[in-house]
Amino acid sequence: MTDKSASFVYVTFIRTTPEKVFDAITRPEISRHYWGHENVSDDWQPGSEWQNIKANETRTVELVGKVIESAPPKRLVISWANESQKYDPDQYSRVTYDIEQQGDMVKLTVLHDELQPGSGMLKGISEGWPLVLSSMKSFLETGQGLDL
Repeated sequence: MTDKSASFVYVTFIRTTPEKVFDAITRPEISRHYWGHENVSDDWQPGSEWQNIKANETRTVELVGKVIESAPPKRLVISWANESQKYDPDQYSRVTYDIEQQGDMVKLTVLHDELQPGSGMLKGISEGWPLVLSSMKSFLETGQGLDL
């Protein structure tokens, strides 16, 4: 059995609404502005597939998974794997977005778990999530994401 005991948690506070945070995660026309990728699903409902597609001329699918739980605008849980490893169940991890209104801000908690300790995925997301989520915060608060 594969050890999937590693996890990564990132918490940020964004001066916006829960609806705008949920939309920033699930609407490709928004995610492309702060991530350079589009998060795409037919309906973001449990069982639906989702893809993370590079928002350039190549339109390369980089990440894939399924929606596990969806409770807009408060929570989204998805499975997550590199597209090149999509046929290996041991390569899937899980991402949980918890979105809470706190006064005039939103507390966004991203838990990425079911990761293999020491894996390339753990290393990649440990560097990637802080950049992507900081860019999302900047985009939602100022209209301009970071140059990633």
